Amino acid sequence: MTDSEYMRLALQLAEQGCGYVNPNPMVGAVLVKNGHIIGQGCHERYGSPHAERNALASCTESPEGATLYVTLEPCCHFGKTPPCTEAILQSGIRKVVVGSHDPNPLVAGKGIKQLRNLGVEVEKGVLKKECDKLNEVFFHFIQTGTPYVVLKYAMTMDGKSAAYTGESKWITGEAARRRVHQDRHRYSAVMTGIGTILADNPLLTCRIEGGRNPLRILCDTHLRTPLTSQIATTAKKVPTIIATCCTDFKRQEPYFTAGCRILMIPEKDGHLDLGQLMKKLGEEKIDSILLEGGGILNWSALQSGIVNKVQAYIAPKLFGGTNGKTPVAGVGVPSPQDAFFLTNGTVACVGEDILIESEVISNVHRNH
Repeated sequence: MTDSEYMRLALQLAEQGCGYVNPNPMVGAVLVKNGHIIGQGCHERYGSPHAERNALASCTESPEGATLYVTLEPCCHFGKTPPCTEAILQSGIRKVVVGSHDPNPLVAGKGIKQLRNLGVEVEKGVLKKECDKLNEVFFHFIQTGTPYVVLKYAMTMDGKSAAYTGESKWITGEAARRRVHQDRHRYSAVMTGIGTILADNPLLTCRIEGGRNPLRILCDTHLRTPLTSQIATTAKKVPTIIATCCTDFKRQEPYFTAGCRILMIPEKDGHLDLGQLMKKLGEEKIDSILLEGGGILNWSALQSGIVNKVQAYIAPKLFGGTNGKTPVAGVGVPSPQDAFFLTNGTVACVGEDILIESEVISNVHRNH
């Protein structure tokens, strides 16, 4: 096997930590000696041993003189666990092949430098693009302190997110809806607005076998969430935050009783200040959010500059109608050059539907 093939295996191992290691990165490691794999592992849970230590623990023979393939630069500091560079040096590993550079200020090249200074050969950048992509959430969070936000919506081929009656179940097929549940498992939180709560009464849980429910975040400026909603009635079972500008404790009290947390956020232009909400969520180590809002919240999120990626599920259907809803509402931009531009797009078939994913070029709306 080649270096790239061993690193690809390490990437597959790293994915096993998806949804369980946040806000830590997903990492996989493979140990090779004399052309044979002698150990492998991944970072399985937040606070548990890192991939390198798990790979060493699984060794079928002595790792002395072996090569370690790891998707992310080994850590060199004490956190929830001891530094991995220490374990590598003690094991007698001869060479380390690294995929991604770790932007964490506590590491940031220091792990590689430490290994090299103590006689370990280090090769960088094998499958770097793939390794970087794996941890786009971690890289954003560790550098900004705010969650990585994915704006997700479904629409018909004529751009409608609901019929003129407001009916929207279901636009996409089962495969696309299953993919959404996988993303609810992947990201730390799912966020929606009061409009979606009033119109659809969603549960916003992860309904795949072995899946992890995300933290649920409701943007409810004036605290109008019905106490009979699925969100409120299940808040004692699924962690739920209501972000609001309402300061009336008497109005808040029933939500506390129901099991919700209230997060007070200042008002901006008649709505929650989403930038301030992201800062507060980041302080609570919420590293990622799947935004499943309606057109108004989607527009506000784009305008406030919090969106990092857009996921558009496109169904092979046509709704028509002048009054049919669109995924992004609000005032809109005044001209094409004022658009929110996207880049690095990918297209995939998900069952009968099409998924287009693109990154937002700039998180700040440009005014000309």
